[in-house]
Amino acid sequence: MTELNSSVLEPPLSPQASRDLRQRNARREVTERRRMTERLRKALVAGGFALHYQPIITLGTGFARGAETLVRLRHSRRGFIPAQQFLPIAERSDVITSIGGWTLREACRHAAAWPVHFTIAMALPLPHLQSGQLIRQLLESLSLSGLAPERLELEITEPALLDGNDDTVFALKALQGIGVRLALNNFGTLYASLSALKRLPFATLRLDRSLVQNLEEDTNNAIVRAAIEAGHALGQTILADGVENETQYKILMELGADEGQGAYFGPPVGPEEMTAMFAPA
Repeated sequence: MTELNSSVLEPPLSPQASRDLRQRNARREVTERRRMTERLRKALVAGGFALHYQPIITLGTGFARGAETLVRLRHSRRGFIPAQQFLPIAERSDVITSIGGWTLREACRHAAAWPVHFTIAMALPLPHLQSGQLIRQLLESLSLSGLAPERLELEITEPALLDGNDDTVFALKALQGIGVRLALNNFGTLYASLSALKRLPFATLRLDRSLVQNLEEDTNNAIVRAAIEAGHALGQTILADGVENETQYKILMELGADEGQGAYFGPPVGPEEMTAMFAPA
């Protein structure tokens, strides 16, 4: 005889019990978010963050033209924690502005020691873009490091293009005026229109990794081809994010992508390893 699962025999929760459970879960989530936010604040003071860099490769030549900045949180047991595990929490408080400012300063300082043709890319969360502190942090970082503005590429997401916030519009126009390069992240997956792309001089459109990883599907192949052709028509460089194998690399070459980034070309490395790549043989 089949043994009944005990959960089947449990009576359903009453409406009041369901509300109580939701409230407890919500309180637990808020407490955890506060705890993590405080930990991030302490990490800023105690040197708890590190930067890694993943090369950006020109597909036609195989040479690196730059690298993307990846922020990591140091952990005593787990090593380096990737950004996707803590930045979503940081973006819900003002600590994201402090983390972004630190990342700008360190990335510019590192890149200033690298060859003048080498650019450095950095993702820019929308809350940081709207914070009102970005322009000051950027100017200070460029001044202290001596890095030329055109060697810095700031990546924004598609929602920033459609955001009606005055701070967003002001910040994007100010970035144009300073002379830094602009890149559009996750291109091809959301709703950026050609008219929106025309309003800002994007240097690079970064194809979303979900499209790249499914290139062998005819539908995705057609979407990527259309995105590449649209970007080229606007005079923009097309970068494929998340290239993981030779098949993807060859298809991207056939479709006309200009640049690639991902595990196929090499893992992210620390600033010392990146500097060593430029040392004379």
